[in-house]
Amino acid sequence: MRDVTELYEEFGDERLPPGQRETSHFPVLSKGETPSVPADSTLDVWGAVDDELSLSLDELKQLESERQRQDFHCVTGWSRFDCVFDGVPFPTLAERAGVHDDAVHVLFHAHDGYATDLPLSDCLREEVLVAWELDGESLPGDHGGPLRVVTPHKYAYKGAKWLSGVEFLIDAERGYWEKRGYSTTANPWNEERYV
Repeated sequence: MRDVTELYEEFGDERLPPGQRETSHFPVLSKGETPSVPADSTLDVWGAVDDELSLSLDELKQLESERQRQDFHCVTGWSRFDCVFDGVPFPTLAERAGVHDDAVHVLFHAHDGYATDLPLSDCLREEVLVAWELDGESLPGDHGGPLRVVTPHKYAYKGAKWLSGVEFLIDAERGYWEKRGYSTTANPWNEERYV
């Protein structure tokens, strides 16, 4: 298992970002209700790539995956330490799709219509996972199952729940919360919550 809980040292002096409180619980926060994700749903990858992909969960699990211990930071002010996620590192998925040199941004799409964006450089970190397990069990629906993105170096709204698609862009495009005044950078150690 890869332990990435010390990544805070790249961003700040303390593991718990300023303005956060640690919790052992895992609160459920979303823009709306938990959607019903079809059992035969796929993860679609498109945009500035050589090979557009449409992968079932089983096909995704055949890619090189790993287990990581990560911290999880919610923009509402709580953090949960030592979450164990299983999934595919984002760079592995990007390599499989053959991302074009002019791609600079990623827009994550979800089954409930949610979208969130990050610069490609922020996604090409080994600790950014397309995850299907949490703490040794299939990712619960309320926490984004069957598939979500986790971004331990960002507030969690940058990690789309109920992931349905990954779009590689040559220009930035804002996601759901970003269009509503949330930070585009979302660095917890700088408390980049809102614009």
